[in-house]
Amino acid sequence: MAKGKKNKQAKSKTITLKVAQNCVELTLEGKRRLNLSFKEVDVVPKCIQKLYDVDELDLSRNLIRKVPDFIEYFIRIQVLDLHSNYLEQLPETIGRLQNLLVLNLCNNRLTSLPSELGLLKKLHTLNLGLNQLETLPPSIGALKELRHLGLSDNQFTRVPGCLARLNQLEKVNLDRNPILTEKAPGHKSLMITEQLYLVKESSLCEDCLKKCQTERKRVEKGD
Repeated sequence: MAKGKKNKQAKSKTITLKVAQNCVELTLEGKRRLNLSFKEVDVVPKCIQKLYDVDELDLSRNLIRKVPDFIEYFIRIQVLDLHSNYLEQLPETIGRLQNLLVLNLCNNRLTSLPSELGLLKKLHTLNLGLNQLETLPPSIGALKELRHLGLSDNQFTRVPGCLARLNQLEKVNLDRNPILTEKAPGHKSLMITEQLYLVKESSLCEDCLKKCQTERKRVEKGD
């Protein structure tokens, strides 16, 4: 169960096309955003299919358990926000959102992800924090434009190997995961990571880079 959720859910509300149309906003960047956050819906309203030409879609902070296959019609959207729902899985059609730049799936109930996520070639921000993930699909390694990846508060016992293929990746948040560490050959211990960030050396300032290099040398020497 996603954190901060109550067991008893409120009765789902109905969203009409007229209501949805009134929820279309213009962002400071001139983008058209369909904002259906805090609408107490447990299903994605079918009527929003007629608003497929928006640039951003916000369905966060609802009671949604499933993303419908018709999400594939929103081929223009650059931002899809589904955080703080009850999602347990994603449809394969998510991979057809070829213009997506930001995907926020934080605070749901996801235990696995479809391999089709690897088709989102333009994606630069992916937030998967506060779920129940133990692994990532290898296809995540195909997200060559990915720069920020949120994996905090999941069930990862090791850093996903597919991240090594992401050359543009600048920051990975692995806070509060049960990462296994090796104290000695053949002996592993459990470490709940309160803070664990992975960043590229090119993202560090000169002083921080020197500190990291010094610490790395110390660890390699076994001091």
